[in-house]
Amino acid sequence: MSRQPLGQHFLGDLYWREEIARAIRVSPRSEILAAASTQKVDYCWVEIGPGHGEMTEYLLGVGAPVHVIEVDQFLIGNLNRLKKKNPNLDVIRGDILETDLAAVANLRRMRIYGSLPYYITSPILHHLFRFAELIEEIHMVVQTEVAERMTAQPGGKAYGYLSVATQLNSRPELVLEIPRAAFTPPPEVGSTLVTLRLPGGWEELRRGGLLPGANKSVQQKIEAEEEFLEFVKLCFSKKRKTLVNNLRELAEPDEVRNALGAVGLRPDARAEQISIPKFAALHAALRK
Repeated sequence: MSRQPLGQHFLGDLYWREEIARAIRVSPRSEILAAASTQKVDYCWVEIGPGHGEMTEYLLGVGAPVHVIEVDQFLIGNLNRLKKKNPNLDVIRGDILETDLAAVANLRRMRIYGSLPYYITSPILHHLFRFAELIEEIHMVVQTEVAERMTAQPGGKAYGYLSVATQLNSRPELVLEIPRAAFTPPPEVGSTLVTLRLPGGWEELRRGGLLPGANKSVQQKIEAEEEFLEFVKLCFSKKRKTLVNNLRELAEPDEVRNALGAVGLRPDARAEQISIPKFAALHAALRK
């Protein structure tokens, strides 16, 4: 049964389960998994919203510990029955947005899978990035429109704040389009499997001197990242408006124009045209 207030759409189609399992390298038919089966597993899987356990059994087949986080009490019983047959399975009833993943994984490296409710994809993504240093890769089934925004490049219609935030924290890739009919009940929109490999672009900005570098504490780096993302959010605050307009609360228009010129951008530049390094250069110029 799907409880629509929670945005649940269960992956009922066996063919598409296998396709996803192959794409994330947990299918027993995967040559990569077969080759890795003789190696020591030094990571764990975290699954967000496992539902009835449609993909959980694939994850368990790898031999790594699997921690599933499910908010719906109606689904916990079935997951606990699966746990009785699989000592590697840890069932957690809770909200992913309130979950300390470092504690769940016991500081092991993590690989994450989830078919995410479309209306909270962005908050979940931001929460996961808080634990970026412990995450190797994230595989998520999301609304196709959101997937395109995550991977969009400057100048494209989908390029925006989510594109920048995702690409600073990871290297995203569109992997697999999944039809509506693969889910029960079918969602109203298309879905896409996206893979995010970590780390992303933060270190490149530090090496370029655009953010605090190796001589700074972890807390200072976190604060610098948060400040920069707030700046980017402000740049995108009003679509189709120039940066001079959007940054009025941060600096006088003439200051913004001077900073734009200093980093090689036109005075009428708009956020959707600007690459991540240019955003960082502009941020640094305005801070000076």
